[in-house]
Amino acid sequence: MSFPPFLCFFFFVSFLPLSTPLTSSPYLSPTIFHPNYQKMTQNFKIYAYPPPETLSFDSQVESLFYSSLIHSHFITQNPEEAHLFFIPFSFHSGLSARAAAYVVGNYRTEFIYWNRTLGADHFFLSCSGIVHGADRNVVELKKNSVQVSCFPTTAGLFIPHKDVSLPPLANVHAPVHAPGRKSSSYLGYVKYNWVKESNIKEQLLADPEFEVESEPSDQVTYEERLAGSKFCLFEYGPEISAIGEAMSFGCVPVVITDRPIQDLPLMDLLTWQQIAVFVGLSGGVNEIKRVLGRVVMAEYEDMRESAAVASKHFVWNDTPQPFDAFYMVMYQLWLRRHTIRYAEREWA
Repeated sequence: MSFPPFLCFFFFVSFLPLSTPLTSSPYLSPTIFHPNYQKMTQNFKIYAYPPPETLSFDSQVESLFYSSLIHSHFITQNPEEAHLFFIPFSFHSGLSARAAAYVVGNYRTEFIYWNRTLGADHFFLSCSGIVHGADRNVVELKKNSVQVSCFPTTAGLFIPHKDVSLPPLANVHAPVHAPGRKSSSYLGYVKYNWVKESNIKEQLLADPEFEVESEPSDQVTYEERLAGSKFCLFEYGPEISAIGEAMSFGCVPVVITDRPIQDLPLMDLLTWQQIAVFVGLSGGVNEIKRVLGRVVMAEYEDMRESAAVASKHFVWNDTPQPFDAFYMVMYQLWLRRHTIRYAEREWA
């Protein structure tokens, strides 16, 4: 019996033996990443279609990515030298399948580039994901083009190994230097809205090994809590967007979920099982403590250091800086520049 790739990843992460030797490198291919990154910055070219008169996005991170891209050296005015084509349209949460089909239809009629690959060398921004539709243009957009969406993406609207999720926009400034070795009187820290499941939240509140911030405090800042905690607990959902902040302060993320993980940011770049701990919902706090108890000090220090190193790739700058979130999204798009040319007869 075989499983889809994203399910295999979920099972591998969920049941990885915590005695597996870890290193301080968070990268899937450390020796390949840096040479490829340099090639990307020097050679990658993107042609952007003319934008509509008005353009708005669902989120700040989408707007920041769009602005960074349009003003970057990756943009070319010569479509013949482009590796990928960008559709600068707001595929927002209220956009109907009919409207999306209209946009693609216009580009298909006015330009020759879509029809060469049926959109497989195109990408677009959509924070909430594109819904399925019967129209040929929507099917091609959904099936072939790269969707750049927010993290986490709506369940069922993200296709692993094709689509890309944007690292979340941080609400706090990360420390300049990686945090040093730490000790904490608590096993884990949970901000008041990071866990939604009521039973687990009640169990965490009743367990003295966990610090649950039920109300914002003037005594200890959010940054101090992150810096002073070994593990930070997140239930998979909108609040997991703070995962990059936790990593930057040396707080190893613990992701609580029973659903397959498909859309973790930078999945083409990072070895997530060396950065975070994944545990199911069904076992409650006892299962969380059992899993965390198996992380010995040496393994924990490696995970913490890996998370701190990886966190620099979650930083968004108004003016992009090397290796920051914008450049890492571009790197993932660069990896997708080799497209499959679909035969027109498939639609005959």
